[in-house]
Amino acid sequence: MQYVKTKTILSSYTDNDRWFGYNYNMNLYRGCSHGCIYCDSRSDCYHVDNFDTVRAKENALSILEQQLLKNPKKGIIGVGAMSDSYNPFEKTEKLTRGALQIIDTYRFGIGLSTKSDLAVRDIDIFSCIKKHSPAMMKFTITCADDELSQKIEPFTAPSSKRFKAVYEFSKAGIYTGILLMPILPFINDTEKNIVSIVERAKDAGASFIFPSPQRGFGVTLRQNQRDYFLEKADFLYPGLKNRYIQTYGTSYECIIPDNSRIFDAFESACCKYGIIYKMSNIVHDFVTPYSAAEPEQYALF
Repeated sequence: MQYVKTKTILSSYTDNDRWFGYNYNMNLYRGCSHGCIYCDSRSDCYHVDNFDTVRAKENALSILEQQLLKNPKKGIIGVGAMSDSYNPFEKTEKLTRGALQIIDTYRFGIGLSTKSDLAVRDIDIFSCIKKHSPAMMKFTITCADDELSQKIEPFTAPSSKRFKAVYEFSKAGIYTGILLMPILPFINDTEKNIVSIVERAKDAGASFIFPSPQRGFGVTLRQNQRDYFLEKADFLYPGLKNRYIQTYGTSYECIIPDNSRIFDAFESACCKYGIIYKMSNIVHDFVTPYSAAEPEQYALF
């Protein structure tokens, strides 16, 4: 495990109801070892050298505690936007677990996204946070089938383990859902795959599935990450690189060819099983129970 110096852990406060109601963002690690062929965090604009090498932020927990101690403005902390906080090193480093304990102590909310079932280890702390502040867990799941997930996300927990983790969090009463993104054109963009994810989410007790900020399925490609993705995709599916170039050229946003029909099928399945998928509804269900229960204490939520 390598360590990198940092001066701050927590971002500045923002009023934000567009992305899960988060007010702060935090990343305890830099880089990621999951090996997902599509990861946008590999892009040059994020300035993460050797992205596949995981590095922990030095003195992360003491810096976080000092920031929360000095920050009187309560809010929800989003974790995992740039790197997965449950990488393999977390088993022994326990930076994420330590951060959750500090967040609980200072009575902030939490929203965490991951592709690892290691998160189940920390259900106890999520349950403590839930008693005073909003607590959310999101598992990224892009494939209903384990074999396909292990092709495009080779070093993550297979989808079946992630669905099991969704079940464990939901059973514990934590507000839990699925990030259904990205959907890769010509790879996992079938109606069968997407509807199967909704069906398995229902069986696991998921409260929501979020597909994308816009009404569409696809993937974003930019800078060096585009070259990385196309090379990996072509290795897995020979000829796919040329198909992408012919279909999308150098477009940043690559929407799946049959998006309208497949998104309609996704919406129908969500409605059938009572799973919400719009950001406004997710934020409302996540935050409202706290602001309604104790309006003075949770007005900022």
